[in-house]
Amino acid sequence: MSAGDPSYSLYGLTEEHSLLRKSVRQLAEDKIAPRAAEIDETAEYPWDVHEELKRADLLGLHVPEQYGGAGADRIAHSIVVEEIARVCASSSLIPAGNKLGTMGLILSGSEELKQEFLPAVASGEATFSYALSEREAGSDAAAMKTRAVRDGDAYVLNGTKCWITGAGVSTHYTVMAVTDPGRGANGISAFVVRADDPGFSVGTKERKLGIKGSPTCEIYFEDCRIPASRLIGAEGTGFKTALKTLDHTRSMIGAQAVGIAQGALDAAVAYTKERRQFGKSIADFQGVQFMLADMAMKVEAARQLVYVANASAERGDPDLTFLSSASKTFASDTAMSVTTDAVQLFGGYGYTKDFPVERMMRDAKITQIYEGTNQVQRMVMARQILR
Repeated sequence: MSAGDPSYSLYGLTEEHSLLRKSVRQLAEDKIAPRAAEIDETAEYPWDVHEELKRADLLGLHVPEQYGGAGADRIAHSIVVEEIARVCASSSLIPAGNKLGTMGLILSGSEELKQEFLPAVASGEATFSYALSEREAGSDAAAMKTRAVRDGDAYVLNGTKCWITGAGVSTHYTVMAVTDPGRGANGISAFVVRADDPGFSVGTKERKLGIKGSPTCEIYFEDCRIPASRLIGAEGTGFKTALKTLDHTRSMIGAQAVGIAQGALDAAVAYTKERRQFGKSIADFQGVQFMLADMAMKVEAARQLVYVANASAERGDPDLTFLSSASKTFASDTAMSVTTDAVQLFGGYGYTKDFPVERMMRDAKITQIYEGTNQVQRMVMARQILR
């Protein structure tokens, strides 16, 4: 499943990709789908799902082979995220969040740093979160205030990060902090912080609309002292690493959105075939058929754009920034539209927790917000077009 394989085609998945989809779908339907409603209801992290994904070697699927990982390509990873999100968006964030947290290390870390941390990620013993945002530095991430001051052979971190996916569960964090306040974005550096480092702590969980089984918390650094060797890349390159990371992971949010939308479409098709009104299945009504056709068309278009973006990332194409933003934006807008229509097709039942589409609609909303709002994505795309 590498770009060098002659069967690697933009317009058709390899046999390996198809087999991976089949195996992950089976795991998702057998082990995750029966738990999805409970995970949402209790808002507790699904450690049982985590262990199932670990046993299936899906936590570190993206880690290169030289560090003990499968070295799977971007499309393979997006298939995993999509198939899990099809039944449970919260659970899909386990592999998606781990890739987000480790991508900066993979892209910019020294060989020594990769050897130190990536084998444990590959085995599933370590998981990473990504810590960029702050309360006053969301879309304007370069305005961050968290500081990292060099002190001999160490850095001392002070500050707060917010909206951290997987906080309190992850064993490691990729943290962006200011090392030179006078240089703006060029004064930001990236570091690996361990959950057991003195001075590191996790705040209370946010009470969210959706993806409730994935913890989102603030994290705090109070004179948090870490070895200087945990600097990712050179000082002052952290913001560039953060942006490169997002170029490679926004399409994973696109994959998650496609999965949510596909799950809602599947549920709507099944329900409209069974639901009878005026003496016949409501799927026989043209108005319903047109809704289903539009939903399916959008889902497939979103899926193909996600694949194109991931193929671009695999090749290192210059248009990756545009395609990554486009895939995330189009797929997340599709997920919101399709899940809303699914609720409508279920009628009053769609508004109840007896059926999964209301959960899917709530889960879909976040895909339009995190890893850069869709308004910011449109700015990114426009900037690329007008360069």
